[in-house]
Amino acid sequence: MKAIELSPQGEAPTRPRQFTEKPSFEEQKQNKPAQSHFWARGIIGISVVATFLPLAYLISVSLMGRDETVSGILWTLDPQFSNWSDVLFSSDIPRSIGNSLIAATFGALLSLAGGLPGAWAIVHYKTGGRALSALVTSPWLLPPVVAVIPLFILLRVLNLNDSLVGLTLIYALINLPIAVWLLEGFLHKIPSSIFDAAAVDGAGPWRTLVSIVTPLMLPALIAIGTIIAILNYNEFLLATFLTQSVESQTAPVALSLFYGDRTPHFGKIAAASVIVVIPVFAAATFLQRWMIDGLVNGVGK
Repeated sequence: MKAIELSPQGEAPTRPRQFTEKPSFEEQKQNKPAQSHFWARGIIGISVVATFLPLAYLISVSLMGRDETVSGILWTLDPQFSNWSDVLFSSDIPRSIGNSLIAATFGALLSLAGGLPGAWAIVHYKTGGRALSALVTSPWLLPPVVAVIPLFILLRVLNLNDSLVGLTLIYALINLPIAVWLLEGFLHKIPSSIFDAAAVDGAGPWRTLVSIVTPLMLPALIAIGTIIAILNYNEFLLATFLTQSVESQTAPVALSLFYGDRTPHFGKIAAASVIVVIPVFAAATFLQRWMIDGLVNGVGK
């Protein structure tokens, strides 16, 4: 064994430091974005698959026969396009989609028509302070089933029960708070100097709202109107209680009636589901950027 040589002062020699080769700062700077992009693309890929896989299987089921849907297969070798034709030409789904589009669109327009002056009064004139804004929004957070009985009696008093007009008014009423809440976020971002200049030119409150606020808020109105219309289109509980006849039923209600058969044809149910989803899916795809801006800017007051 080799003896340890001591230093003249009697101290043992220290072990020489071992340096490992580490990437330089420039190399780390170049590698980090590449790793981040790899993980980001992986997460995006998983999200896309998780989002579209149920929709892809729904389309696959819509092409299956009655026996194939209960056999557990993923894809049929004998597509049944008759499922789609039966739903389109021999059911009430097309009529119900039209009813949903009418109630959702006009309900959203009425919500915006009432929400813009309300949000304008709260923001510009400080009406009610912060308490009024929270008070207006609070009923929207309640479960919809709480309002079913009062709304049903209200529509019967107005002789609008089981009608598309009554359902449109209810949609406008229940989503009015969310319109006020989201529009407040946009109104806070308009410089007050614009309104001061309008006041100097002699513009009153109504003229300022119509001629200045509304044009400036047009992108926000489109974004928020799209969000409210989609909420109306997907609403099920109130439409179930407030519409009974085929002439006024909306798409979610008509779709639920497909399950009433003792031996349901899941292929036709899947075809009807895909047809009902197409309008809202197309609107969400084409107007996605405006919808995200509406949500982000509405919340970030």
